[in-house]
Amino acid sequence: MSFRLNENFNNSIPFLIGYKQLKIPIVDNGGNPAWPEIFPIEKIREIETAVGPRHFSAQMMLEYEMEEKIHLDPGSLRFYTDNFDFYTNRIGEHLISGVSVYWDPSSGRGKSDGSVCALVYKDDKNKTAFIHDVVYIRVQDDDLYPLASQCDFILDFLSKNNVNRIGIEINGLGNALPEIMRKVAINRNFPINIIQISNHTKKEQRILNAIEPMLNTGRLFMNEKIKQTMLLSEMLAWSPIGSVEHDDGLDAVAGALNMMPTPTKPINNHNRIIKANTDFKI
Repeated sequence: MSFRLNENFNNSIPFLIGYKQLKIPIVDNGGNPAWPEIFPIEKIREIETAVGPRHFSAQMMLEYEMEEKIHLDPGSLRFYTDNFDFYTNRIGEHLISGVSVYWDPSSGRGKSDGSVCALVYKDDKNKTAFIHDVVYIRVQDDDLYPLASQCDFILDFLSKNNVNRIGIEINGLGNALPEIMRKVAINRNFPINIIQISNHTKKEQRILNAIEPMLNTGRLFMNEKIKQTMLLSEMLAWSPIGSVEHDDGLDAVAGALNMMPTPTKPINNHNRIIKANTDFKI
């Protein structure tokens, strides 16, 4: 079957010629809502806080920002030194609602990509997150069982933080890890719940969408001890166009932020001393 182009195609009128584009941002230049009965200014500010300035600008203000211009500014992090209190379920004054642990694995040898595990606490009420611990795992190049060695290390990490649920990225090398982890956990009599996560979006997009909105709205906290790792250096060098050499720590943090958290509950302290009030009369 053959087709013949319309002889007048080159002279045809372009589609939508003469039409004008109508753009109505949700807030005008004077700060007035376009539809106050549906979106009052208080609701608009809630949306902006939830999605971050980049998404708000593109979706609500109709002003798109090129992704290659976006960076992750460590100066926007809110640092803290408090430990997580297992008995009160708090970090400082913040009541924690859940915890996520995510492992972005590699062989762990010297010349491989980073094998990184991140633990993130979440406060759902205030929509904040706390990057509480990030570990970069290395094994000896002559280690005959590098994945099993890393699983032992991860189980120590989980035990220290009283967590038994972990998300493991199973793309590539990670495909074998869940079964190895279960065997190591059985040998140590450690009850573990493994969430297998297969990523289909680009790493740069995962990092951008998970970290940048939280960071730029002041809702991302980081423990001071993480300054001793490579994570801040990764943030400074990172670009959404994928031109950096190291971003495995950021990928692990993004994975933890994207995970459905495990609810946290205060641990009953049976050894806590209770003093009774004896100042009464019979």
